[in-house]
Amino acid sequence: MIKTQEYIKKNEQRFLDELFELLRIPSVSADSKFEKDVARAADFIKSKLEAAGADKVEVCKTKGHPIVYGEKIIDPKLPTVIVYGHYDVQPADPLNLWDNPPFEPIIKNGKIFARGACDDKGQVYMHIKAFESMMQNNSLPCNVRFMIEGEEEVGSSNLGTWVKENKNRLNGDVILISDTSIIANDIPSIEVGLRGLSYVQVEVSGPNRDLHSGVYGGAVGNPIQALCEMIASMKDKDDHISIPGFYDDVLELSKSEREELNKTPFDLDEFKKDLGVDDVRGEKGFTTLERTGIRPTLELNGIWGGYTGEGSKTVLPAKAYAKISMRLVPNQSSEKITKIFQDHFEKIAPSSVKVKVMPHHGGEPVVTPTDSVAFKAASKAMEETFGKKPIPTRGGGSIPIVALFEKELGLKSVLMGFGLDSDLIHSPNENYGVFNFMKGIETIPLFFRNFTEMSKK
Repeated sequence: MIKTQEYIKKNEQRFLDELFELLRIPSVSADSKFEKDVARAADFIKSKLEAAGADKVEVCKTKGHPIVYGEKIIDPKLPTVIVYGHYDVQPADPLNLWDNPPFEPIIKNGKIFARGACDDKGQVYMHIKAFESMMQNNSLPCNVRFMIEGEEEVGSSNLGTWVKENKNRLNGDVILISDTSIIANDIPSIEVGLRGLSYVQVEVSGPNRDLHSGVYGGAVGNPIQALCEMIASMKDKDDHISIPGFYDDVLELSKSEREELNKTPFDLDEFKKDLGVDDVRGEKGFTTLERTGIRPTLELNGIWGGYTGEGSKTVLPAKAYAKISMRLVPNQSSEKITKIFQDHFEKIAPSSVKVKVMPHHGGEPVVTPTDSVAFKAASKAMEETFGKKPIPTRGGGSIPIVALFEKELGLKSVLMGFGLDSDLIHSPNENYGVFNFMKGIETIPLFFRNFTEMSKK
């Protein structure tokens, strides 16, 4: 293992150069104009897995974007780790808010700035380079399978079908995922819970065409106003979601569990300073850590309608739209919540407008065990490289496939990510620390070693 670590340090610049090649590919899965680029990113991942020493590497077609599969089976009797990640990225918009072009990676102040730097290209590439390092030094202690998809940012809609159809080559003992974050570079952590997701787009329609706001204003219902009023009505003055039945299945934590969660190092003043806000806001009766980790939410992600161009246009719009995401906690079902939302939204619409709810994608919340061999192996690995035992945390984000893997493959996941909440994923100027990238490559081989040794006991 010492030789593996030496190999990693020796090849740091090459690893970064290769990552930059991947980051230059605008693999935006949500926008069809980037379809060829998404395919190009899949081919890049395939070539690097092959170069690293993987066997049976294949770009597997789906009804959407492809999944890259590869494996190295050194002994069927040994444990098998399945590495999951994604090579697709979020749209880079708004482009004018980037300090540098989003697909022209640059290092500033020890951080790699580019779309996908952290989410998830940088973290996926850690695994490929860690695998290469183990292969080069003949220190791979167990079997490994890679499953790198191109649709995570649009809901992994085809991954479930592919997994069901390929169970015969997805035999394993654990899913290893690096698509999460740590508390700080000097405070390592491992996420043990993720929220689920229900994501919808709504349409509110009024008159059959855009109208002159002087001729018709005051006589016809305005879809934008109706939409705003409907959205505002879905939370009360305490930021409690007022949709009937929304909280029915929420798994409430005990007082002791909440106290344990709030022991996680967190500086509220630093949190506000980093975001440039004077105060926080959220559901009354819960701390910021609880609001982002153990409570469901309803957030407005985008709203539009009418004229939004330069200058003025006195128009009463025919339609208004919004995108809304609801994060879910254990026991809540994305399908049920979507139906509850749709029924409520249709019910509260004023008679002057018509509404349509279009579900996009969803995923189920998960909690992963902290007493498993895999978690202990990850904890020990991070303790070795960071010098501190990692803290178990609850993540506010969603990785829908974690629940899918458990359902279809019967496998638990370990969420051993190396990003930071300040990496601006999904936002302009996304970045990922060189420290974090290299620390991941150093830590992953130790996880493989620990997991193999602990599995024998």
